Amino acid sequence: MTTRRKFSKEFKAKVVLEALKERETLESLAKKYELQPTQISTWKTQAMGNFAALFTHDQPKEKVNEVDVQQLYAQIGKLQMQNDFLKKKLE
Repeated sequence: MTTRRKFSKEFKAKVVLEALKERETLESLAKKYELQPTQISTWKTQAMGNFAALFTHDQPKEKVNEVDVQQLYAQIGKLQMQNDFLKKKLE
């Protein structure tokens, strides 16, 4: 029984990039990376279908982590209380 191999995104990108350069045939790339030529073709087709997404200007905005904001507000409140306490002690 054979086990299924899993490939990283970086590995797939490397193979697809070489396939797009067309300096070697799919068969030679398949031998080089121990893959089936159809697998390389599938990855290449997927990459070609997603190229348009690379050049879109609609990049997702960074989400503010709610936990961090709450911690910061708690820290501000604590520092404000300490500041008020010290002001009263100086009077």
